[in-house]
Amino acid sequence: MSESGNGGGARKALLCPSAQPEMEGSMVLGVFETTPEGQRLAWIEEPQPVTPELLSLTGETDPRNIFRFAAQCEERKCVHFDGQDCNLATRIVQILPRAVDVLPPCSIRPECRWYQQEGKAACLRCPEVVTHLNNPSAEMLRAARPDVMPEPPAVAGG
Repeated sequence: MSESGNGGGARKALLCPSAQPEMEGSMVLGVFETTPEGQRLAWIEEPQPVTPELLSLTGETDPRNIFRFAAQCEERKCVHFDGQDCNLATRIVQILPRAVDVLPPCSIRPECRWYQQEGKAACLRCPEVVTHLNNPSAEMLRAARPDVMPEPPAVAGG
């Protein structure tokens, strides 16, 4: 699934919409804002290249808590890639509820691995995906890291 539909021509690299800022070619897709439903992505019209100056705007705050990044999918270098698909995209669609009811504006959709693999279902959940969470919900943790399950609450007097 490393090609976007271009009629069998040259391979076009797909983009990961939940990349890390230090990845080669990383760009800012949007800025997180706090809503009554939680953190949601507000897309910027045109993705901006990541630069040291841009990252310094976050001060002491981890840039991943403010910005959402995209970069070329690293495929086999990524823990979520199984050789063909992004398992993170699959789990997001299977586990997380829809964040929106209509497709959000997205400048990378034609090259987005999640969209190419999971279609509209991934896009409807994309605004709620935060790459770095300080206190993730159980379902967000399950989607991001199925190998790390939250500990059950301690039982008093037990």
